[in-house]
Amino acid sequence: MRVLAIDTALAVCAAAVLDTERGALSASESLPMFRGHAEALMPLIARVMDQARIEFVELDRIAVTTGPGSFTGLRVGISAARGIALAAAKPAVGLSTLATYAAPHIAQDDSIPVVCVIDARHEQVYLQIFGAGGRTLVSPRIAPIREAVRAAALGPVRIVGSAAEMMVAAWPSSQPPPTLVDASPAPDIGWVARLGAAAAEGHAAPKPLYLRAPDAQPQDASRLPRR
Repeated sequence: MRVLAIDTALAVCAAAVLDTERGALSASESLPMFRGHAEALMPLIARVMDQARIEFVELDRIAVTTGPGSFTGLRVGISAARGIALAAAKPAVGLSTLATYAAPHIAQDDSIPVVCVIDARHEQVYLQIFGAGGRTLVSPRIAPIREAVRAAALGPVRIVGSAAEMMVAAWPSSQPPPTLVDASPAPDIGWVARLGAAAAEGHAAPKPLYLRAPDAQPQDASRLPRR
């Protein structure tokens, strides 16, 4: 299986092509950025496809992170994945950003819980907790940092995600200290591709997983009356 993976959910713009028969990435590129995903993504995908020496019609699947993450970034990545899938007549699958963060650490050792946290700003985090065997103990949600710490401080755990250092700093001294294993600003694009290859093919196009309402809200007072 040949999979094109796309990630624009957080502070990178990334793409990769995975060839499962070879068991390796044919090409990958990841650019750190907080803004500008819309302008950077398609040229980046073109470079990755050229490096992999593959045409879009030769892909078997397109995988994309669906959030939580930046509202604008999510829309850019998902729109690109859906457009490529439609044009190439290939399926597209969506993957949780939280799950892709946790996946390599669960694969390495699935006996110690993994707490995945992404900075949601305003002293809040996007949170998911995985237990033994990768089983979800706490489903994806947004929570104040201290509430997230209370949910996670139940024994030895590993902390991953862009808000990992925030969690460690707020950890209560009365609890066993967590192991900070990954504070990367975004998941490894290679694992986005691997999870994309392993995912069950859905019947609906990927959709954003926001977990909260957008910060910008329409102002009722500024609306013009309908005639």
